[in-house]
Amino acid sequence: MSPAVRPDISVIIPCYNEEENAEAICRAATRELEAVGVSFEIIFIDNDSADATVAIIKRLCAADPRVKLIVNSRNFGQMRSPTHAIYQATGRAVIGLCADFQDPPQMIPQFIERWRAGTDIVLGVREVEKVGAIHGALRKMSYALAKNFGDYPIVPQATGFGLYDMRVVDATRTLAEPEPFFRGMLVETGFKLETIPYARPPRAAGASKNNFFALFDFAMSALAGSSKKLLRVPMYIGAFGIVMTFLMLLGGLIAFFGGRPIAGWLIASVVQFQFALLFGFLGLLGDNVRIVSERTRRTPLVIERERINFADAYVDAGRP
Repeated sequence: MSPAVRPDISVIIPCYNEEENAEAICRAATRELEAVGVSFEIIFIDNDSADATVAIIKRLCAADPRVKLIVNSRNFGQMRSPTHAIYQATGRAVIGLCADFQDPPQMIPQFIERWRAGTDIVLGVREVEKVGAIHGALRKMSYALAKNFGDYPIVPQATGFGLYDMRVVDATRTLAEPEPFFRGMLVETGFKLETIPYARPPRAAGASKNNFFALFDFAMSALAGSSKKLLRVPMYIGAFGIVMTFLMLLGGLIAFFGGRPIAGWLIASVVQFQFALLFGFLGLLGDNVRIVSERTRRTPLVIERERINFADAYVDAGRP
């Protein structure tokens, strides 16, 4: 049996209880890809849905071999599961797409056009989206933290919706992140990146699975994964404490020559010095944790229960 020809585009669609959207998003993505005239595969990855999502996608797989399915053995979260599916893609470029239509499939031709023009990463950037006041404030705070403490700049209002050349995907794979903040990893690779603004629509059907705690967990994991500078914050506090200790000793010295009591200055300087040592050692421990994590990142992203319509080998027919 001859190997299949490698597709031009792989579309990744993560799912969790998306029985109302799965078939519709598959048809919409197929329509856009066929209109552009590229060969493609559509890879759904299901994060242990409790509804009929898997059964619906299996019917789509039976009807069209270009549609593929990975079923996780449990829910591995919204960072690890989509990234695992991206690493199973065989196309020359990968497009990340939400199942709920908040990522408009109509933008797929624009992504492919910019990719054909030589852009390695094309990201959709939310221009307008109605969110609650608390949600909006937390989002701004997370962007501010990432901007000030991140190891590399992230793209504000980007969700990962976009296209990534397979060279970029392969580069992120070598990072071997156990909790991959993928849109941050894209920037970390340093490949050429463009953004396309869009007005993000509401969900087509069903309810969002992202409550406050899920979003907070995602934000904290993303910040931890993209910012090792935070581990050194205790060092900075310790250094500031050392400076304050010397200032207090200086105040005590001035008080001594001025004939004033110095006991308060001495006690304050000793306490301040103890805190400086404490934060300094915490900073050293944090930096050692960072170094250990850099050397031992080998955790599998997910464990698969099942996969459908995947071939073992592909022939590379060249970039279009």
